[in-house]
Amino acid sequence: MNEMLAEQVLTNTTRPLRLGFLGVGWIGRHRMQAILETGLAQAVAISDPSPEMMDEALKLAPAAKPVDGLNALLDEDLDGVVIATPSAQHAEQSIAVLKSGKAVFCQKPLGRNVAEVQAVVDAARENDRLLSVDLSYRHTEGLQKIRELIRSVGLGTVFSGDLVFHNAYGPDKPWFYEKALSGGGCVMDLGVHLVDMALWCLDFPAVSQIRSHLFSGGVPISGESDRIEDYAVATIELETGAVIRIACSWRLQAGQDAIISADFHGTNGGAALRNVNGSFYDFTSERFRGTSRELLCEPPDDWGGRAAADWAKRLARGERFDPAADRLVDVADILDCIYGRHRD
Repeated sequence: MNEMLAEQVLTNTTRPLRLGFLGVGWIGRHRMQAILETGLAQAVAISDPSPEMMDEALKLAPAAKPVDGLNALLDEDLDGVVIATPSAQHAEQSIAVLKSGKAVFCQKPLGRNVAEVQAVVDAARENDRLLSVDLSYRHTEGLQKIRELIRSVGLGTVFSGDLVFHNAYGPDKPWFYEKALSGGGCVMDLGVHLVDMALWCLDFPAVSQIRSHLFSGGVPISGESDRIEDYAVATIELETGAVIRIACSWRLQAGQDAIISADFHGTNGGAALRNVNGSFYDFTSERFRGTSRELLCEPPDDWGGRAAADWAKRLARGERFDPAADRLVDVADILDCIYGRHRD
């Protein structure tokens, strides 16, 4: 209730946030709508190379100014910029926005490797600006309830996690399949969510060892290959002694659109997030005690735009650099290790 009152005060006593939107494909428009529905922000300027995408975005924000590219966007009087462009552009664009004194909400991955992610986080720190990434599964009711159980020691000592994201389809944009543009395949696209979900639930414990296997068309490949992996499995050993296993894929013949799950097991019980009937959006969450199970939550849960809305609310409250952004570097470092890329 206090947060709702604070947001109402902001809405009534200060001007709305002035935001720019860079890239307004489906995800960009969805996040724009979620932000605008908070009542705390207005879309001042929009940039996208596709006239069709621009037209669709202007239906959501008819008063916004269409502009040509990032430089023109940064010429506007803005508080922040929402970035939903191809992955290869995320780091460079985020740094430019942050150096201009504006906050950033960016689609994942923030960078194609840990060096790019570190550079963005450094820019956010140096310019004291709020930086958030669309790691949206943190905002599902089911995963939040599991995290609460873990933090309250409701599961006892958690010693294992098993997280899966199998997609019966592959991305429909060609750049996803060019490693120089995407940074990687299903690990970069889907695995980033799994790593973040696991570490976030466990409060980001230190990692002691990572082992991984990557495949392309059923053939094992190395992380240094120019080929894009479409299946990957990795084991992440934590310094706590716990072991996390993640598996992800594109175009897996799974008998449904997607398999998405996050299971955690502790000395006093277990908990699991599972998608419903192959859905990308509907989840149940359960707690396990021996052979019994307790339903924690079930659909509907309109979680897709919550990360973007949360960033807007924090920005409206005047928040600046959040040291939790360093966790983005931790996730990127694990992805680099899964690919066999290690920092000097």
